[in-house]
Amino acid sequence: MSTADATLGNSPQSYGSIAKTFHWLTALLILTAIPLGVIANDMAYDTSEQLARKGWLFSLHKTVGLAAFTVAVLRICWAAVQPKPALLHPDRRLESFAAETVHWMLYAALVIVPLSGWLHHAATSGFAPIWWPFGQSLPFVPVNDTVAHFFGAWHWLFTKVLIGALLLHIAGALKHHIIDRDATLSRMLPGVTLAGDPGAAHPRAPMTAAIGLWAALLAGGSVLGLAGSADTDAAVPQLEAAPSGWAVQDGRLGITAVQFGSEVQGHFADWTASINFAPDAPGPVKGDVTVQISVPSVTLGSVTSEALKPEFFAAEEHPTATFTAEITEAEGDAAYLADGTLTLKGTQMPLQLPFTLQIDGDTAQMQGSTVIDRRDFGIGTASYNDESTVAYDVTVDVSLTATRTTQ
Repeated sequence: MSTADATLGNSPQSYGSIAKTFHWLTALLILTAIPLGVIANDMAYDTSEQLARKGWLFSLHKTVGLAAFTVAVLRICWAAVQPKPALLHPDRRLESFAAETVHWMLYAALVIVPLSGWLHHAATSGFAPIWWPFGQSLPFVPVNDTVAHFFGAWHWLFTKVLIGALLLHIAGALKHHIIDRDATLSRMLPGVTLAGDPGAAHPRAPMTAAIGLWAALLAGGSVLGLAGSADTDAAVPQLEAAPSGWAVQDGRLGITAVQFGSEVQGHFADWTASINFAPDAPGPVKGDVTVQISVPSVTLGSVTSEALKPEFFAAEEHPTATFTAEITEAEGDAAYLADGTLTLKGTQMPLQLPFTLQIDGDTAQMQGSTVIDRRDFGIGTASYNDESTVAYDVTVDVSLTATRTTQ
């Protein structure tokens, strides 16, 4: 039944060495990546040591997953140009149909699962980088929470499909080996060839069935991803700005933290600014500003949910942050300085925000940046008082366009 298999390519009767190598290498990578992802996802991260371990496991999971994706694509390309060995039991039509359908489902899952994980990773920033020298982003994939959630939903759903197809594939192989006592499993072992019936062609129906199932799953995954994004957006509270001399038309309040040496960029979606400003006012003080920030509206890459917890922003207990300041002229590159107090997580600290300002008639454009030390506000000090996991300095960037409401 078996002889030494010295051929690299497939024949109508048997698999070649390259196909077998791709098969077992893919199996090794997938069976490594899945438990790594499960363990990393369930692992606690209440201390900086636990967070570092969790991040390390997620990086290993992503790197192994990307290797599995590469091998799977190469395997499929090789299979596309090789003859597929004939069915061993063409007379068992229902069993052959089920086995072939599962095989096609598995082929697609081996590509879609790591690809969706890669897309999700590219749409986030910071946590658990892929260990390779080609960067973390992908062309045409923006760093965007809605996009990340969409592909995250795909990855979650299709991982379940991959595990299901993999279990069925393994169960079928064991059934043939233990119950039927035939050579189906042996056919893929190294150094073994097994002749099938050259006339037993593979039917197209299983591939058609698998395509139909994947179309339904892709549609369901898309609905799941979009629905989750809509729910997240709807949960953001809204603030109302008090009347002032200038009305903000649009702007961005961004923050940049550093985790494991990588920048994690985010922003607050809901904030208001009450601005009174007169550049020609006598004396050093030119006006004042009061900024209210809805803390639960923050997005911070892949660690948004963690940022809201008591260890960090404590958004449930302290849902609002406030910055009040006088506006004075400044020296150097910044034309003005907002010098005041930031109240965050129940703690008040002095804060200076230098900014540039361009006024054209009744329209003003402002840009400013400053750095705060998260430890001053008790953020991450209990468990993450170590810059190797989360850096102490957090950069705050503000840009806005405002129009004059009073003369």
